Amino acid sequence: MDIGDIRKAQDGIREFIHKTPLIYSNSFSKMTGAEVYLKAENLQKTGSFKVRGAFNKLLSLDNKKVIAASMGNHAQGVAFAAARLGIHARIVMPESAPIVKQEATKSYGAELILFGESFQEALHYAQMQKDHAFIHAFDDEKIIAGQGTIGLEIIDDLKDVDIILVPVGGGGLISGISSAVKSLSPKTEVIGVQTASAVSAYTSFRKKKIAECLPAYTFADGIAVGRIGDLTFDIIRQYVDDIVLVEENSIAMAILLFLERKKLVVEGAGAVPLAALLKYRERFRGKRVVLVVSGGNIDFTLIDRIIHKGLVSSGRIGVFDVTVNDVPGQLHALTGIIAGQMGNIHTIVHDRLSADLSVVETKVIFTVEIRGKEHLNAIIADIRANHFTVRELA
Repeated sequence: MDIGDIRKAQDGIREFIHKTPLIYSNSFSKMTGAEVYLKAENLQKTGSFKVRGAFNKLLSLDNKKVIAASMGNHAQGVAFAAARLGIHARIVMPESAPIVKQEATKSYGAELILFGESFQEALHYAQMQKDHAFIHAFDDEKIIAGQGTIGLEIIDDLKDVDIILVPVGGGGLISGISSAVKSLSPKTEVIGVQTASAVSAYTSFRKKKIAECLPAYTFADGIAVGRIGDLTFDIIRQYVDDIVLVEENSIAMAILLFLERKKLVVEGAGAVPLAALLKYRERFRGKRVVLVVSGGNIDFTLIDRIIHKGLVSSGRIGVFDVTVNDVPGQLHALTGIIAGQMGNIHTIVHDRLSADLSVVETKVIFTVEIRGKEHLNAIIADIRANHFTVRELA
C-alpha cells in the first residue's frame, strides 16, 4: 500500500462520506501552549472515521454478503456502507459492546450477532463464517487506505503541521494516516495514543515485536484491542514516531473538556489525543498539533459517571467523608463549616453500617463543588480544626 492507494481510496469514497472540518481550538491552545487543531471525525457519518475504510473495502468487492467483528464503530461503518451499496451485512459484537452501539448498528439494517466476552472472541467467530466475505476492522490494506484519507485532508487543509496525535487500538487509523502524512510531509511527527488499560500497540512498538495484551475495562472501548494487527504493526514500525499512554481519569477529563470548551460530544477513544496533549504538554509546547478526534459514539448511560470523573480530576469536585457522633446538630455544624469556606454541597450520604464505626457513630459523605485542590484542602483543614475526623475520597 502506498500514497497512490490512499488517493485512489479518496476518489472512490468521496461521494459517500463527509470531508470533516479541521477546527482551531483557542481554548486548548491556551491551556497547552501549542497551536491546536481538531480533525473532527466525530462529525463523520455514523459518528466515526470507520466509515471511510468500510466504503473503500466494500467498493472493492463483488461479494454481496459481508461479515465483520467490532466493538461498535467498525460495525456501524460496515452496516452503513453495506446498506448504501446494497450489500447484506452480518455484524458480530462481543456481549460487552455498548448497547447504544448495538442499537445503532441494527438501525443501519445489519444482522447483529452477540458472541463472546471480548473483541478477540467475536473476531474469531466472525472469521469462521465462510459464507460471507470477512471485513477486518483494521488489518486490511483497503481499510487502512480508507482511513489514510484523513491524513490527506489534514495536510491539504493545514500546512507545516508539526505533530499529529492519533488514537491507537488495532492500528488501522494510525497506519493509514502515517502512510499518507509521511509521504506528503516527512517532517511531521505522527504519535499514537493508547489507554493504559489496553497496551498492545504501545508494548509492541517498544519491544519491536507484536505483544498480545488482554485489555482491562476502559472508557475508551473503541480502542480496547488485545492484539495489534500484523499489517498495521509493520506500517507503524516504518512510519510512526512514538506511542504514548494516558490513564482513565485523564480520558474522562478530556471528554468533559470537549463538552465544555468546544461543545463537542466525543467518545473515550476520540478523547485520548487531548488527554495526551494535556499530560505531555511540555513536549508539545510551541508546536502546531492536530488531534484526530476519531469518534463521538459515546454510551450516554456512562456520561454522568464520566463527567463526574472529569470534574474530580480537574479539581472542581471534592469527595470526602466525616465521622461524627450520630446525634442531632452534627450535620448542621458540618454544613456550616463548608458554607463558611464557600463550598457548594452537591450531595450528602449517611453511612451507618461501615465495619470501622461504633454503634453511636455515622459517616457523612459529602460531594462538594470546589475551586481547586487548595480550596478542598482549606475545607478539610477547617473541618479538622473543629475536631472532626475527615478523609478525602477523591
